Amino acid sequence: MADPSERFPSDFVWGAATSSYQIEGAVDADGRGPSIWDDFCKVPGAISDGSDGAVACDHYHRMPEDVGLMAELGLQAYRFSVAWPRVLPQGRGPVNGPGLDFYDRLVDRLLAADIAPWITLYHWDLPSALQAEGGWVSRSTAEAFADYARVVAERLGDRVRHWTTHNEPWCASALGHLEGVHAPGIKSQHAHVASGHHLLLSHGLAVPVIRAAVPDARVGITLNLVPAEPASSSEADRDATERFDGWFNRWYLDPLRGRGYPNDMLARYRAERYIDDWSFIRPGDMETIAAPTDFLGVNYYTRAIIRSHTVPEALNGAPTVVAEGTPTDMGWEVYPDGLRQLLERVHRDYGPWPLYVTENGAAYATGPDADGRIADHARTAYLEGHIAACQAALRAGVPLKGYFAWSLMDNFEWAHGYEKRFGLVWVDYATQQRTPKDSALWYRDVIARGGLP
Repeated sequence: MADPSERFPSDFVWGAATSSYQIEGAVDADGRGPSIWDDFCKVPGAISDGSDGAVACDHYHRMPEDVGLMAELGLQAYRFSVAWPRVLPQGRGPVNGPGLDFYDRLVDRLLAADIAPWITLYHWDLPSALQAEGGWVSRSTAEAFADYARVVAERLGDRVRHWTTHNEPWCASALGHLEGVHAPGIKSQHAHVASGHHLLLSHGLAVPVIRAAVPDARVGITLNLVPAEPASSSEADRDATERFDGWFNRWYLDPLRGRGYPNDMLARYRAERYIDDWSFIRPGDMETIAAPTDFLGVNYYTRAIIRSHTVPEALNGAPTVVAEGTPTDMGWEVYPDGLRQLLERVHRDYGPWPLYVTENGAAYATGPDADGRIADHARTAYLEGHIAACQAALRAGVPLKGYFAWSLMDNFEWAHGYEKRFGLVWVDYATQQRTPKDSALWYRDVIARGGLP
């Protein structure tokens, strides 16, 4: 347990995070073009409740109210994503002025409330026009991303210092192009590897573009990482765990740090003929991907416990999580020490690299009681355990610089629609009324104290 008197460093950043498609709504407003998520939501059965992000939390129209909520909670930073199709409806070419104006107003309002804006350029809402040209399987999308980064950085870089290129490229690649459960809904081993490469390449292309537009920029990328351990001491389980770690974690961490793709995974893929055509990797790509960054964002929700049967001979598969205690509404084990383990591992194996926890949270359906109070004790306990894990990582010498709770408010949870609620703030989707949950009030007190109560 953390010492209640212990405080985080005075410059530790406390924030919350959202993403554009999950909260903004207004998909047809002011010249915004369609995205792959608008398209995917129209596929029968793709979204569990049949919903879409057309309205979501209507943040596009309620932004001033939402920034006011952030100020009431004492947030020091707000991590949000820019909707690429709102800025460049065709993915490239003419800039949509009203769309970019929205983010201009958001940044100004955040700064007026003394909240630092943290921009993520890509949180999965690729313009449909680029998908029609091949999407992330095509190299041209990586090149278009660099131009998009330039447009946004040149407009907002005079006021925004912290820039993240991508949020969770593993999800965009594996869930969107291998398993097909996220947009664009492709199931292809070649598309999986090629899209992942072009996502990383686009990051490397964008880093110097952002730096050119914003000389004092702090530029990074955010990965969702999962600490993995074998379910037993068997050689099969240990080998499956190594493969899972290579597929989920090292495939992204290694190239970002200049090591190229993991040799063991390349050997596995080639031996299995996972894909036959590797021509999308061109000379110089790995050097581009390894562009120096100022920080790594780490998203953590749970650990993985791997049984060998979950990793078939020619596929990567998914982990078997042996949950202890009561899982979240996502079915995920609550395992705070996994965050400490993960932060220490990244620091040990890939440091020195300033780290931020850029997402951490839990889905619980707890709603208002008869008095309108939302006593979401399980979420508060989840946050407390994970913030204590951050404290333990700091004690161990990890250069952890900040923590962003996921999410500021309940929102459109991708393929789960509106069935899962991750928010600190309850959203009544019928009325769009916002109500801070008990966890939000608890987090407000943590921020005010600079540590756990």
